[in-house]
Amino acid sequence: MDKVCYGRTEFEVSVVVLGTWVTGGWMWGGADESDSIRTIHKALDLGINFIDTAPVYGFGRSEEIVGKALREHPEKERVIVATKCGLEWDADQRQIRRNSSPDRIRQEVDDSLRRLGRERIDLYQIHWPDANTPFEDSMAALEQLRNAGKIRAIGLSNFDREQIRVCQQSASVHSLQPPFNLFEREAASELLPFCREHSIATMVYGGLCRGLLSGKFSGTEVFARGDLRRADPKFKPDRFRQYVKVVDELKKLAAKYGRSVAQFALRWALQQPGVTTVIAGARTPAQVEDNAGVSGWEIEAKDHVKVDEILAKCIKTPVGPEFMAPRP
Repeated sequence: MDKVCYGRTEFEVSVVVLGTWVTGGWMWGGADESDSIRTIHKALDLGINFIDTAPVYGFGRSEEIVGKALREHPEKERVIVATKCGLEWDADQRQIRRNSSPDRIRQEVDDSLRRLGRERIDLYQIHWPDANTPFEDSMAALEQLRNAGKIRAIGLSNFDREQIRVCQQSASVHSLQPPFNLFEREAASELLPFCREHSIATMVYGGLCRGLLSGKFSGTEVFARGDLRRADPKFKPDRFRQYVKVVDELKKLAAKYGRSVAQFALRWALQQPGVTTVIAGARTPAQVEDNAGVSGWEIEAKDHVKVDEILAKCIKTPVGPEFMAPRP
């Protein structure tokens, strides 16, 4: 597995990050704990040493499973774990709110450390910007946690360029987690160039566009209630078929390299300027093994051009970057 230095941190990480939103089951139709643990172990066996999770992924469940899986694996001490803070939920888990107040952050870090079973968190990220808390207050709390040894590096998720600038005035920003994939490229216009300029590492999420770039869809699927894809305009019938047509064309391009279309899509993201690592979720060991196939090869420049030609030919009603994830 290819490794990179993660920005200004001391971390040497795999270019593929194991995403664990699906591990928590929330908004992905549930998840089996034993399958999740086997998947995490398979990722570690393949050299993936970077795991991203969050308290809201299953309302603590994802962190608990990640913690359990790591305790059972001999490579646990070499794993870089990223988690998040700044979201809270009601007892019935129906209402999720942004809350990055210092008190909330201090409570959350202890909860996450307990669930993960670790003495400190490698990368601690504010999940979404909180308009009700001054960014300088949130960043000061994170800096205090870093000085106390509870976290090693500070990250932001879903922040725009100007919000990052404000945060930088109060503490170091080591990492950004923005949405970015072959279909959703908004981050390439400002965010990724900004991160390059300021030596901020990135772990882009949604690399397979909620499975759309996995190559497993026909365009006729109907998603169950509670599945986040029901709210994504790309999965509405007419548009869904257009995007599947693109994927069918990309499969032919991927075959040139002896790769799956999912591997091709993740490799495409990794080769974009400003991208340090790419998050790839997996429900099964087979899926994580496919994701690991991103390492050790590159897409030729002429085929990057071909990708854009395919999109221009097949997408008649393009969907902009308005959909990233449910916004609390």
